[in-house]
Amino acid sequence: MVKVEKLTHKYTVKSFECDRKDTLRLLTLLNMFQDLADDSANSIGIGYDYLRTVGKAWVLIAMNVEIDRMPHLQEEITVVSWPSDELPLYTEREFEVWSADGQRIIRACSQWIIIDFASRRPVPVRRNLPEYEPVREKVIGEGRFAKLPAVEREDYTERFLVRYDDIDRNDHVNNAIYSLWASESLEPEYRINHEPARLDINFKKEGLFGEKISVSTQMDGDTSLHSITAADDGRELARIRFSWR
Repeated sequence: MVKVEKLTHKYTVKSFECDRKDTLRLLTLLNMFQDLADDSANSIGIGYDYLRTVGKAWVLIAMNVEIDRMPHLQEEITVVSWPSDELPLYTEREFEVWSADGQRIIRACSQWIIIDFASRRPVPVRRNLPEYEPVREKVIGEGRFAKLPAVEREDYTERFLVRYDDIDRNDHVNNAIYSLWASESLEPEYRINHEPARLDINFKKEGLFGEKISVSTQMDGDTSLHSITAADDGRELARIRFSWR
């Protein structure tokens, strides 16, 4: 059985990773998490390279992110990740972001399934992975992987086209893109004056290259709830909830 340890990466925030306020883009943060998850899984022997040899792939199905503050331009941060649980049909993984002075500024948890690459259907986790023991430490407890409600009214609606660059190596929309679409669907003045404090995501279906995507947004105070659907056939791809400050 593989002994699992927390994996740590250090990053220095570059200008092209920042928004107009010189803070790290949310899209970049989520891609950092994905990068570290890939490296951690590969170090255990359960990563992308291994799964593709047996015709399988990891798929993210849910995530919660709590943000005290986003890192700034040229700030050195430490990002940590580890698998925290394994159940028959999914696994769980944690993330932390630490500042150079030892403050934890972001924490997140994520839930993953394994799919058969040909059928795109979920398969049992234990039958398809080498044995390993997770680091059973979880950084978020409240609302962990809660099922998000449906949007009951459309305060705003926005449409996007799935671009070639939105597609990842599993041949569907990269998971980080959904939160970008949701945040971009807000009214510009509100988005300029607010930063995300918490992000909850339920992934439901795959988005594909060339599709037109509709984002329906419901605003309740400083909470935005989003339903992302494929415009052509109406299938719901994701539900996202932001708490803003």
